[in-house]
Amino acid sequence: MQVQVRGWGARRWVTFGLIAFGTLFTVIGLILAGVSISFLTDAERAKGTVVSLEWRIDHSGSSSKSRGSDGPVAYPVVEFTSADGKPRSFEGSMGSNPPAYDQGEQVDVLYRADSPGDARIDGFVSLWLLPLIFGGIGLVIVGVGTAIAVAGRRRRRI
Repeated sequence: MQVQVRGWGARRWVTFGLIAFGTLFTVIGLILAGVSISFLTDAERAKGTVVSLEWRIDHSGSSSKSRGSDGPVAYPVVEFTSADGKPRSFEGSMGSNPPAYDQGEQVDVLYRADSPGDARIDGFVSLWLLPLIFGGIGLVIVGVGTAIAVAGRRRRRI
């Protein structure tokens, strides 16, 4: 059974919707990338140690969906000493199973001097995963919408 969208007006709306939705995702990806770049330009660096793994049931997020179960996910808890000499600790923003880090592992930490509690592990996933997911999905959807628009325009000419 083939589903067919009737009329050029409906096709235009579907095409417009895809391009608009894809553009929105792309813009969100660019904003998230800008936030990461802004964080990197102001960030102080420190050495940290993974002191424990916080295991939680992760009901949201791609990690549980890709495994097909709601099993526990490990979030690294990292301690570091900020430039003012105070010991700090934070929980990583990304969890995984199997754990991405081992207890006792040394990691590079990025933090803002004016807000040392806002710290991140200096790694690709913590800085760039969300911008790439949103931007990538957005570009694919915009590409599909654009391809439909171009194909529709060519059909009308024939």
